[in-house]
Amino acid sequence: MITATETRFAPCDAAELLRQIGHMNLLSISGGRVLRRETGVTLPVGSGYRVTVDLAGNDTYTVRRIFVRGAKSWIKGEETEVYCDQVAGSAYRASCFVNVDFGAHKVA
Repeated sequence: MITATETRFAPCDAAELLRQIGHMNLLSISGGRVLRRETGVTLPVGSGYRVTVDLAGNDTYTVRRIFVRGAKSWIKGEETEVYCDQVAGSAYRASCFVNVDFGAHKVA
């Protein structure tokens, strides 16, 4: 489950983050659907999966693959200290929940 560790994130300019991810990557990840949050963005993928990208306090990004069922959510993969030039590739890998291992967690 997602815990209160989200407090380590800093306020983020979502428009700049979306430019760094790129228009074509956004279309391939979520079909262009974007939920803007104070610390980053959430990209709904499908089948209960979401990709979240948050700005960390050290000016890098944290990219997570999250599985949601009802009110519960589980982190299925996470990459930390992702630099701005790597955030597009990391977010795309996180969206490939069917056949790509992502981060330290394995998809069950």
